[in-house]
Amino acid sequence: MQTNMKQNLWGYLFIGPFVIGFLAFTIIPIVASFYFSFTSYDLFNSPRWIGLQNFKEMFTADPRYLHSLKITFIYVFAGVPLRLLFALIVAMLLNTASRAVGLYRTLYYLPSLIGGSVAVAIMWRNIFGDEGVVNIALMSIGIDPVRWFGDPTAALWMLIFLSIWQFGSSMLIFLAGLKSIPQSYYEAASVDGASFFQKFFSITIPMLSPVILFNAVMQTIGAFMTFVPAFIISKGTGGPLDGTLLYSLYLFKQGFEFFHMGYASAMAWVMLVIIAILTSIIFMTSRFWVHYESEGGK
Repeated sequence: MQTNMKQNLWGYLFIGPFVIGFLAFTIIPIVASFYFSFTSYDLFNSPRWIGLQNFKEMFTADPRYLHSLKITFIYVFAGVPLRLLFALIVAMLLNTASRAVGLYRTLYYLPSLIGGSVAVAIMWRNIFGDEGVVNIALMSIGIDPVRWFGDPTAALWMLIFLSIWQFGSSMLIFLAGLKSIPQSYYEAASVDGASFFQKFFSITIPMLSPVILFNAVMQTIGAFMTFVPAFIISKGTGGPLDGTLLYSLYLFKQGFEFFHMGYASAMAWVMLVIIAILTSIIFMTSRFWVHYESEGGK
């Protein structure tokens, strides 16, 4: 009995730091933000209960909020599919028997490791500057340079291009999924005279559909939480003309620039609801396009 108690004590001792950290930095902040979302709170004075006023103001009296929501939806619905498509193409190219494949995987994964850093965002600003590499390349083929920091649409696409460039994690997951598809399926299809595209849409996509589902959900959630690139590239303004004012950036500005912490907390909970709804839609529709071998091909 005493030995078991001693073992339990050691177990509690080892998990103690995690439990304390989880409570202090996850559970307590979540509960606090839920309470603050129903208050007027400026970080300096005591919170004042105002009920649903913050949520009402978002959709009826704050055009910048609605604009940031629109910009974020464009960013997510344009960036996520393009990133997944690019990741799948690269994964298929790397799904070959080559001695250098390991090196290529590492090189392609590097952008995902450093893609959200401040240094990369600053580099991206320079690449897309008026005299940056991108405009030089455009002028070399006879295309007029683009004012990436003067046109709201161009500025948003600059962020989308950065998100596509960070395809490494999705690519590795796709590559693992491709490796799990039996080669005998492709060999049988080749014997029947199937073309590359027939094998791709009849074998690769159905067998890879659970991986596509996982990547789609994870990348959608991650895209909604994008903050650093928008903050650095726009220098914290969300410009030009709020063209890069992503939801998380506007939430940050409300909380730590305007000190409307109650309003920012309400925005955070609305974002949670939006992500939950979109994730639920993806899962509900998955039964029509995701194939599981355990289901017997149904």
